[in-house]
Amino acid sequence: MKVHVKTKDEVIVISGKDKGQKGKVLSVSPKTGRVTVEGVAMVTKHQKSRAQGQPGGIIRKEAAIDASNVMLVCQKCGKPSRAGKKVQPDGTKIRVCKKCGQQID
Repeated sequence: MKVHVKTKDEVIVISGKDKGQKGKVLSVSPKTGRVTVEGVAMVTKHQKSRAQGQPGGIIRKEAAIDASNVMLVCQKCGKPSRAGKKVQPDGTKIRVCKKCGQQID
């Protein structure tokens, strides 16, 4: 499954309980088509202490959400937009903002 965002991209959630929240992509799983976004879809996990120095307890962490529920935010115009592909004269591909045409990477 192809995912339209990469790690460290700024995204906005467009559907679900966290709709409207912005955050940075922490991890991408192309096999399942899911992404983990900083501060979005927080879940509580009851963790048992494993090692001598590692404490147990209830920790809060981000859960993965479907990649179709996030939209890339352009750094230049600051609006959520789709990413287009553009081939450079030297043959390399770059991602561009569909709204303003600015390079994303």
